[in-house]
Amino acid sequence: MSIIDKHYFFSISFEFVTVGEPMLYDLYINSSGLEGKERFVRIFPRGGSLERDDVIRFRNKYHQLYVLEEQRDMYLRSLIKNQNVPNIKKAEVIKDTAIQYLDTIFSDDRILDNEMLEDVIHGCRDSVEVMVEVVQDYSINDIQELIGNLSFHDFYTYDHSINVSMYNISIFKTMKPNAKKEELVLAGMSGLLHDLGKMSIPTHIINNPGKLTDEEFEIIKSHPQAGRDLVEKQVKNIVGLDLEVIKRVIFEHHENFNGTGYPGNKSGKDIHIFARITAIADFYDAITTKRSYHKILSTDEAISVMSKSVGKKIDPDIFDVLAKNAKKLVTTGDPKMVLPDDFDPCQPHRELPFEEFKPHKQEHDLFGKNDEKTFGSVKVNSIGLTCDHHKSENDHDDCDSTQENTTTHNQNESTEEDDNCKHTPLKKVS
Repeated sequence: MSIIDKHYFFSISFEFVTVGEPMLYDLYINSSGLEGKERFVRIFPRGGSLERDDVIRFRNKYHQLYVLEEQRDMYLRSLIKNQNVPNIKKAEVIKDTAIQYLDTIFSDDRILDNEMLEDVIHGCRDSVEVMVEVVQDYSINDIQELIGNLSFHDFYTYDHSINVSMYNISIFKTMKPNAKKEELVLAGMSGLLHDLGKMSIPTHIINNPGKLTDEEFEIIKSHPQAGRDLVEKQVKNIVGLDLEVIKRVIFEHHENFNGTGYPGNKSGKDIHIFARITAIADFYDAITTKRSYHKILSTDEAISVMSKSVGKKIDPDIFDVLAKNAKKLVTTGDPKMVLPDDFDPCQPHRELPFEEFKPHKQEHDLFGKNDEKTFGSVKVNSIGLTCDHHKSENDHDDCDSTQENTTTHNQNESTEEDDNCKHTPLKKVS
């Protein structure tokens, strides 16, 4: 059954029920004891206020509480404000919600028309908005620890997309500490939807942790174009979300900094900044997050491995942000560990395909203290993200203004800144 059907219910934990203030959602129970013949009855209306003793009474009387799907957003917003719920549990609920949306997109039995896909993306945006509330002040290390503590799903793309979303938020917030919430949501959505085009690829290829055949790899390489086309044709408007930016990230996240990527052979700053951030978050999560099929790398090993791709696969400046904030710069990784240039972090791997490293002169000072970067204003307006130019003699333009109404980015070279509940399957109203 689909999460986007407004007439379905989802279960919630008693411990997450709002107490001491007006409820933003109705509470229901299933009064039927017959499987497949659910009968939902409202036991408490939104607008009313419960105390802890009331919730205890509900727990003793009822087996499970439910909320109507159309009120999910209000439930999540209430949960985020609940000071009695630890962030790890909030993150679990948000992740579980996001997974249900992603499952609607990627499941083999999916049937998505234009309206349904818009509803799914709208729901994803709501999930990212509340995720921003939880993780916007988290360091990159905090995100990594949080991800390690969350349960993981068998479908690699689900977990990976959510992890990349959280890393995107943290990396961009580190680059721009005064980022607006709309910008952080856009960064997070760029990560969550970057692999949207994989819904056109057979599941057995997406989830194959072994070596792909040449034919399978060519199929995989079609997903950036397929994803952009899907949004272009089926999604007309999502309030509060710049679809032009999302389309660019979907299309460009496999472009390499040196122009050797796909599908458009873009290079350098011609690649959207959120696509460049996504590429780094994509890479980092693929080699540091625990999977059932391969051993993970420690933070220092991961930074060492990724450093071999700087200037080739990934943006040097954004990598510096990651490297200087992951465990506050540890550099004891094995210098002989290197992944091939065609390593695809979006695919699961039974074993990481390390190969022999051939040293070369590194022109870029990865960790030099005198190479601090500050990132200029990136603001959201009614037509998207634009760049504020605050120029001095020492400033230079680093905007990603490759097309109208998309994110642009200004980088200032000076050292100063410019100013435990898993949701059960949804139940339908009978």
